[in-house]
Amino acid sequence: MKIRANQGLAIVEACLLVALGVQLINSSALLVGGTAGLGLIVLQFVPEATFGQVFFVLNLPFYWVAIKYLGWGFTGRTFAAVTLLSVFSDLIEHNVSLQLSHPLIASVLGGLLIGLGLTFLIRANASLGGITIMAVFLERKLGINAARTTLATDLVVLALGFICFDALTVCYSIAAFLAVGSVMGRYRKPSVTPAVLADNAQLEADAIKV
Repeated sequence: MKIRANQGLAIVEACLLVALGVQLINSSALLVGGTAGLGLIVLQFVPEATFGQVFFVLNLPFYWVAIKYLGWGFTGRTFAAVTLLSVFSDLIEHNVSLQLSHPLIASVLGGLLIGLGLTFLIRANASLGGITIMAVFLERKLGINAARTTLATDLVVLALGFICFDALTVCYSIAAFLAVGSVMGRYRKPSVTPAVLADNAQLEADAIKV
């Protein structure tokens, strides 16, 4: 029970950190990688929507893959994380002013917050869905390294950024990409708890069935 409570608290804290980071970047009209970056790009075409709404909808198609190949436990935590991030992002957007004096500061600070939040999520055996789900799926089913999939999608997001944003904005945004990768590369460690071990056993059983 205590392990589950700690895991749930870690997910809440992680989503709050990521929401703060995303809104710092969004308030300066910048870009970041992953599914969040795709959400920021989609916002350029549906300005009446909020980031939280777009992010939640973008993740919906990926849950079937997560349930089928990654297990109910991981999917449930991921759905909770996506929902929390969507809610926190909209609350912050409508109630907190996050404008900074220079976009480069927002890019670096936002990237650091997102990287730290994602690290907490990984340790809690959860994710923010979307691209992460597909990266894990491709690694398990086709042997494609998840880090390469993530890097490839980030490059696609950057390429799309040059279409939807001006070049200077994309250059500032690169600092956010680097900040996220820097934090995750230095602080990400596998969390070995009974709950995680049980989930890993379930994933292996699911893989054998498939």
